[in-house]
Amino acid sequence: MSLKNVRLEVMQFLEKDVESLIQKYLIPIDKIWQPTDFLPNSEKDTFFEEVREIRELSKELPYDFWVVLVGDMITEEALPTYESWLMDVEGVDQVDREKENGWAKWVRHWTGEENRHGDVLNKYLYLSGRVNMREIEITTQHLIADGFDIGTDRDPYKNFVYTSFQELATYISHNRVAKIASQNGNKQLGKMCKIISGDEMRHHHAYSEFVERIFKVDPSQMMMAFHDMMKQKITMPAHFLRESGNKISTAFEEFSNTAQRIGVYTSTDYVDILDKLINRWEIDKITGLTDEAEKARDYLMKLPARMYRLSERMKIPQNSFQFKWVEPAIIK
Repeated sequence: MSLKNVRLEVMQFLEKDVESLIQKYLIPIDKIWQPTDFLPNSEKDTFFEEVREIRELSKELPYDFWVVLVGDMITEEALPTYESWLMDVEGVDQVDREKENGWAKWVRHWTGEENRHGDVLNKYLYLSGRVNMREIEITTQHLIADGFDIGTDRDPYKNFVYTSFQELATYISHNRVAKIASQNGNKQLGKMCKIISGDEMRHHHAYSEFVERIFKVDPSQMMMAFHDMMKQKITMPAHFLRESGNKISTAFEEFSNTAQRIGVYTSTDYVDILDKLINRWEIDKITGLTDEAEKARDYLMKLPARMYRLSERMKIPQNSFQFKWVEPAIIK
């Protein structure tokens, strides 16, 4: 039997548990926070006063901070790409089934939670007066139109490794942004980014459990998928980032440098996540592996130490890049 067919069988076998995982890791719509909980209420007379407060507090936050917040928001706003990609994964079937496919239901409900992140950040940035929203909107449209290639194809094993990794990376980024905002006196923005990071952590735990369950039924091929994703390196979802008038992917490196420079997401964080996944999935204790999978395990176990040494040698440019997204602050 081909590997593709084995993966489909495993996904179909695990589908019976997806409903309970939705209940475990996702919050009912009527109970979860919504963007308006963190934004000025346009129905109230105090709306303009609250907007002025946001604009004043925004002046206290440094240029690089706004670049990172914008990049995070654009990444969240490219959600249509992520949903369409996951809906095409082997075993995720949204049509031609007598009953609703559990995996498709997961993707839709996960998308519903994720959608709130870009929504609230977008509105906040618009009200802040610190950014060029038209340039941001152009970049967002480009990122969605350009799509992405994260090296997973339709393979559910590789996709769940990717999402386990990426959700934790997003947690780190939003959590660090929250701390910077709070330290600079912007408590509301800090609280907003903190609660977004909480969502990302829940989603990380969910996708990590998907991988744990696959390891129990198909350990060798799950190990190979983990190995393959880490050998090619995890590609960030915004790797095709560009500004208006520029070619595909030309803005990503400078955005990444900015995030590293202010400590929001660094090369060391990348290795920390890998280390956490190895420990979470107890890679050293998995039994019943083929010879090829044993070699893959050995590679994974040695990888963090090697990558830590490389990350220590990395040099990050200290000068801020001038993005079209963010206008330099003019504090009066």
